[in-house]
Amino acid sequence: MAQFALVGTTGGRRPRLGRPVGMTRTESAVGGVVLLLPDGEPVSGRGPSVRAHAAVLPLGRRLVRAGRSEGLVAHVVGYRGRGWNGADARLAEDAAWAVAETVRRYGDVPVCLAGHGMGARAALRAAAHPAVGAVLAMAPWLPEDDVAAEPEPVRQLVGRRVLVMHGTNDARCDPELSYRLAERAKKANRDTCRFEVHSDGHALRQHHDEVLSLAADFVLGSLFGRPYARPVADALAAPPPLGLRMPLAAGFGRSLRT
Repeated sequence: MAQFALVGTTGGRRPRLGRPVGMTRTESAVGGVVLLLPDGEPVSGRGPSVRAHAAVLPLGRRLVRAGRSEGLVAHVVGYRGRGWNGADARLAEDAAWAVAETVRRYGDVPVCLAGHGMGARAALRAAAHPAVGAVLAMAPWLPEDDVAAEPEPVRQLVGRRVLVMHGTNDARCDPELSYRLAERAKKANRDTCRFEVHSDGHALRQHHDEVLSLAADFVLGSLFGRPYARPVADALAAPPPLGLRMPLAAGFGRSLRT
C-alpha cells in the first residue's frame, strides 16, 4: 500500500479533502464517496485554482442530492498546486493521496474519482487503489501522441467502471485524444464507455443539465448498483466505436429509464 502514501509537498502545501459538499451526512452514515478533482494546468508552480475548485461544486451537489438515500458524500480534493508538471504527475499523486485518506476516514466504502480536464487525467491515473470502483473523466486533458514517450496507462482501470465524456467542440482538450485513450482502455477493461456532447466546449456548459444527469446516473449505478439508464447500459455493452462515440441526447435525465 506504500504506493498510495503521500510522496511529498509543494511549497509547504499538503493536499487536503475539503468539507463534504452539502454537509448533509455524518461520517457514520456514509455509504460511498465521490472525490471531485478540479481542472489544472500542464505545467505550473502556482497554487490551486479557486475557480477550478468552484467549477466542480455543481457536480458534487447534484450527486449528493441524487445519492442521499445511499449515504453518498462528495469531497473536492484540494491539490498542492495546479500543475501536472510532467513526470511528477502531481495532480495524480494528490488524487491517490485523497483515496487513501478517504479510506482512513470512512473505512471500506466504494469510491468514485470524478475529474474535469487535468483532473480527469488525474482520476484515470489514480484508479489503481482497490477502493476505487468507478472513474468519471469529463473533458480529460491528455498529452499528444508521442512515439518517444510511454502512452497514457490504462491497466489501472481494469475492474473499474469508466465513463469518459467530451464536448465535440472542446478547443482546449482534443476530443480525439480521449477517444483513443478510451479505445485502449476498452481493450483492457470492457466496462468502459465514452459519450460525446455534440457542439459543447471544454466546460460542458451548453448541455449542463444533461451532463450532470449522465454523471449522476453513472456514479449511482456504479457505486450502488442502481440500474443504469438505457444509453449508459448500451454504451458499456457496445463494442468500439459505438460504445465510445455514444451521443449524449438532448433531454437526457428527464426520463432516465426509457
